[in-house]
Amino acid sequence: RLGKVAKQLADWDIRPTCAQRLPGITHFYQAYRRWLPYFWESLNLSEYDLVISSSGDYLSQAVLTRSHTLHISYCHTPPRQLWEPNQSTQQKRLANWVNTPLRQYDFYAAQRVDRFIANSDVVARRIRKFYRRSAEVIHPPVQVRGEGSAGTEYYLYVGDLHPLRQVDLAIQACQQLDRPLWVVDTGSEVDRRKQLAGKNVRFLDELPPDAMQEIYRGAIALIYPSPYEDFAFSPVEAMGHGVPVIASELSGMKEIILNFRTGLLFSQPTVEGLCEAILQFEKLRFSANACIERAEEFAESVFVSKFEWFVAKALDDHHS
Repeated sequence: RLGKVAKQLADWDIRPTCAQRLPGITHFYQAYRRWLPYFWESLNLSEYDLVISSSGDYLSQAVLTRSHTLHISYCHTPPRQLWEPNQSTQQKRLANWVNTPLRQYDFYAAQRVDRFIANSDVVARRIRKFYRRSAEVIHPPVQVRGEGSAGTEYYLYVGDLHPLRQVDLAIQACQQLDRPLWVVDTGSEVDRRKQLAGKNVRFLDELPPDAMQEIYRGAIALIYPSPYEDFAFSPVEAMGHGVPVIASELSGMKEIILNFRTGLLFSQPTVEGLCEAILQFEKLRFSANACIERAEEFAESVFVSKFEWFVAKALDDHHS
């Protein structure tokens, strides 16, 4: 059940909750959501002085710890389906019987956390609004190549095809402008997207890092159109190869991209808005060195240094 990361985690001491044994948990997660508090509270963490939870949609910050234990939550977002549901009226009626008590539980569980870390400024604001807690911002670690430059062959999208990513905007904009677009890491939505796409759009399965170097080498720019993303790895990876990024300024990408220096931000999340951004982008010049320097600010070494400093200081404060 570890999927693509199974090899990396082969030597880890992984102790799953009882949820691991439930039938269909990976495919029917929503049906088990109301039981999430029980799953996390069933973990015995009493022997630990430090607990770091990686929290998002799965409410993992709800674990119970003892008074002497420091609990740090690295929060990727308060659960959006609880706090910012994007559903039809009928869906809301069906979901309210689960969401309302879970939202109340999530708020109270957040008060158990001793210190919050947010993966972006926009998530820190969400934590402040929904949990009434402050958070230190430490962006996630990204593997940065640190060399390369943009190509001239095609525009590029790298990431999954979940509807919230709004890849359709990139496909339709490139078709309208007759620009070549390569889409990498197609996922389960690929068949529907292929029906939408024309001959100028090429779909590629997820590729290993060595192959991605060649893909980035030919890219004019990475297009990342989603206005909902808090943090994304592929824009940083692209800049690490010297490739600028075209992205929505309504998302957390404005924390990553330096407008007119390492990419271009557009304000209207529509096909027309993206078309205008692409045409404007093609009139500008971007420095590969500026892109690489910006990407290096999100490198793994930077993350480790900031995270270790935060944990050490939090431990000192907790035990003083």
